[in-house]
Amino acid sequence: MPKSPQALSESDRRLVAAWGADCAERVLWMFEVERPADGRPRAAIARTRAYSRGELDTAVEILQRFVGGGAARDVKSPAAAAAARSAGQASAICHMGAHALGAAAYAVKATSLAFSERPEAANDEIRWQLGHMTAEVRTALRTLPPVGEDRSGPLGPGLLASGQLGTIIRDLQDGIALPDPELD
Repeated sequence: MPKSPQALSESDRRLVAAWGADCAERVLWMFEVERPADGRPRAAIARTRAYSRGELDTAVEILQRFVGGGAARDVKSPAAAAAARSAGQASAICHMGAHALGAAAYAVKATSLAFSERPEAANDEIRWQLGHMTAEVRTALRTLPPVGEDRSGPLGPGLLASGQLGTIIRDLQDGIALPDPELD
């Protein structure tokens, strides 16, 4: 069976994992304000960082990626839930690199919910994410198919491809496709 184009190579998954963890960590406080004693999202981000540094085995992390996945269900605030989902998406990057865009999209969603009085908050977060991306991360993410066009992974038709998350990922992919400002 051919590998999904959403998977990325193991080395590219490790690269984009650090960026996905950064995106999730920026909004983690939204979850922790509501549930300060619940360390599941923080632990997921820590595992993602350790995976990105090569400290954790891919096969083991694939089995661990759903550990603590119920954190989003245990909060009342939609922003806190989106922040927890961002951490969950980051921890799934070890399985499929496309989850990096899921982590980023949920972070943008959390930001837009937490700062709904600032319509530019989502675009500001996307700009931060694009600006915080290394050239190597940008190159790896450019190989992913456009959201909604490939059925074999998280960017296929479904949750990440629809509604606000789909729009955010399309905006991210449009930004990723642009020339890297640091290289021009």
